Amino acid sequence: MKTEKQSQKLSLFTKDGVSYVVPFILITVCFALWGFANDITNPMVKAFSKIFRMSVTDGALVQLAFYGGYFVMAFPAAMFIRRYSYKAGVMMGLGLYAIGALLFLPAKLTGIYYPFLIAYFIMTCGLSFLETSCNPYILSMGTPATATRRLNLAQSFNPIGSLLGMFVAMNFIQARLSPLSTEERALLDEQQFAAVRDSDLEILIAPYLFIGLVILAIFAVIWMKKMPNTGEGSSNSIDFMPSLRRLFRLNRYREGVIAQFFYVGAQIMCWTFIIQYGTRIFMSEGLGEKEAEVLSQQYNIIAMAIFCISRFICTFFLKYISPGRLLSILALVACCLTLGVIFIDGRTGLYCLVAVSACMSLMFPTIYGIALEGIGEDAKFGAAGLIMAILGGSILPPLQASIIDCHKVLGMPAENVSFILPLVCFIVVATYGYRTFKKA
Repeated sequence: MKTEKQSQKLSLFTKDGVSYVVPFILITVCFALWGFANDITNPMVKAFSKIFRMSVTDGALVQLAFYGGYFVMAFPAAMFIRRYSYKAGVMMGLGLYAIGALLFLPAKLTGIYYPFLIAYFIMTCGLSFLETSCNPYILSMGTPATATRRLNLAQSFNPIGSLLGMFVAMNFIQARLSPLSTEERALLDEQQFAAVRDSDLEILIAPYLFIGLVILAIFAVIWMKKMPNTGEGSSNSIDFMPSLRRLFRLNRYREGVIAQFFYVGAQIMCWTFIIQYGTRIFMSEGLGEKEAEVLSQQYNIIAMAIFCISRFICTFFLKYISPGRLLSILALVACCLTLGVIFIDGRTGLYCLVAVSACMSLMFPTIYGIALEGIGEDAKFGAAGLIMAILGGSILPPLQASIIDCHKVLGMPAENVSFILPLVCFIVVATYGYRTFKKA
């Protein structure tokens, strides 16, 4: 006879007596895959700015293209899933992800910046399919009572992929790029510049081509595996507008989309511009630009490791603290740390920025789980709305980059002042968490 503890563990992955452990593992692999894509890409804002001799604002177009794909493809992905299945959505997502990654080769051959943006856009159209499919799929792989905890567990493997992406970015891209500083590159003539640029682009594209081949292998494994039709109704009709009307009449869902927009914006800003923040600090201590960038990326990896550990810890706490309450507490702590980032210069401010990641770990899946709780078949379109909210990662980083390009604001370093934007985002998330647990 199973003990009570064993029964509780089993119920996390069972529904109506059916076990979903193997499908859960396969879909959880996808969480790590898009984590890799996200965090190998964040440092590329700085890399592309150097390679093509652009401003930080122009380099941040990488984020606009990357997260724009999430926005554009979310509802088409939801309609595709509604018409076919979660598994079909996963297959489409992996296929587009692989195509986008492999397009880095022809983009490199052009020697132009904008084809890379197209490749990023196609890749993230695939990620939009994956997230629109995988998140509600995981929610449905067990009882509703354990859905948010199950999603937090699956999302715990997302930062593992992110850590790998950061490691690859630091050791296989940034460390191998030409040591010429931004100022030295500006002095090169066109022929010299083209030679350095092409060499750097060859280094940059290699990890993307490799992950494209890995994605094709994962595609083949999931395609051959029989997957359950969990959470899918008997009707394949696409009742788009009625579903949207039902969803946006729910305050919890509507406000969840807004909170998710601001959370993703805060996450991407904190992880993207830690490079600029740290580089300025380390260069003021006497390091060269390249050494300062590499050291800043090491702090970024530490932040992601803290994020990963904190995700598992917070998933444990969800057994005892309501999701909304824990969300509001962590968002308030993030606000305090962000104030430290803004007003405390030097390494202490950088430590505050690293510590923010511990607070962010819970936010995405918890907002997601709260917003979709109890909405039934509308979860397919509800998931799309929450994935579209990832647009915050596209819109807000360029705004922060435009502040950083000012160099000084009100007599303070622009890198510090720019973190006012993440502060506002965390205030929105804290408000959402507070409202949800107060209404519970």
